Amino acid sequence: MTPMRLSVNVDHVATLRNARGGSFPCPVEAARMAMAAGADGITMHLREDRRHIRDRDLDRVAAEVPARLNFEMAATEEMIGIALRLRPAACCIVPEKRQELTTEGGLDVIAAGDALQDAIGRLAGAGIEVSIFVEADARQIAAAARFGAQAIELHTGAYADAAVADRAAHLARLRQGAAAAAAAGLLCHAGHGLSYKTLPPIAAMPEVAEVSIGHFLISQSVFEGLPAVIRHMKALIAAARAG
Repeated sequence: MTPMRLSVNVDHVATLRNARGGSFPCPVEAARMAMAAGADGITMHLREDRRHIRDRDLDRVAAEVPARLNFEMAATEEMIGIALRLRPAACCIVPEKRQELTTEGGLDVIAAGDALQDAIGRLAGAGIEVSIFVEADARQIAAAARFGAQAIELHTGAYADAAVADRAAHLARLRQGAAAAAAAGLLCHAGHGLSYKTLPPIAAMPEVAEVSIGHFLISQSVFEGLPAVIRHMKALIAAARAG
């Protein structure tokens, strides 16, 4: 089975910093530590309201941290302009609402229509790998491929939040989504809500090439330290990929 990348989302380091309005803890330093500990990339979501990551954070990571940067963004003119200026390795287009605590579900690619297709074309034309954050729905995945995306990121939140007895059904849908992505010629990523307990079944899916993990990873670091949590996550991935 091919290796799987672990992209560490440092948004919640910025959330903690912003709670006191100062400069500590620094998400840029967290990104450096994550890469030194064996992470395969860094994910940052610059929201319209700048509730966690700020423009300066994104600029500094892009300039200072040797990492595969995955820029999560809404498909707005402001965010497209930032992406075209920074040229991250990848952009993941996500739905975004001001009132949500965190991303609540996948993007409705079909409803987004021409505007989304245009955004994908502009980003891809700049050499950026474009993924779309979607539910494990064959119609949405097919639309992502039709609109020119190179990848999809499966929303794993419902699976991660489900009662243990209900997870099998969610996993079956995610496996179907991963297979649909491969059949459509898309790279398949996954993320949202994953933890030590819920990561291994996702990592065992051969089609999934990357997972993005943030909230649990940063929260668990309070108890274990960031490098230890990353090493544990990488070990879980390696064991799952080995079968």
